[in-house]
Amino acid sequence: MILTELDRPPQELERRTGWVIKPEGACRGAVCIPLPEPFDVRDLAQRLGMAVVHDEDHDLWGLGPESGGRALQTAELPDIVLPDREGRDFALRSLRGTKVFMVAWASW
Repeated sequence: MILTELDRPPQELERRTGWVIKPEGACRGAVCIPLPEPFDVRDLAQRLGMAVVHDEDHDLWGLGPESGGRALQTAELPDIVLPDREGRDFALRSLRGTKVFMVAWASW
């Protein structure tokens, strides 16, 4: 997105990224990332893993897409079915509501 100012949320932010600026911060679905006050696009970019570049000759800013930063798409585990020790299917969803410690190992 091309920006001319940094102190207001970009008008195209929700349409292009799905993120909406609310009093709680930057929100997409049920996930909200707190933002400091006053609003600054550079804070938004840092928290969401977006690049910000400045064209000094034209005094324009560019806000890039998310690059796999720390913001989660969702905190919900996908539906996973794995074999148990006897080879029977075990659905992880059956553990919903309980605390789980999972260990994963790979030979490579």
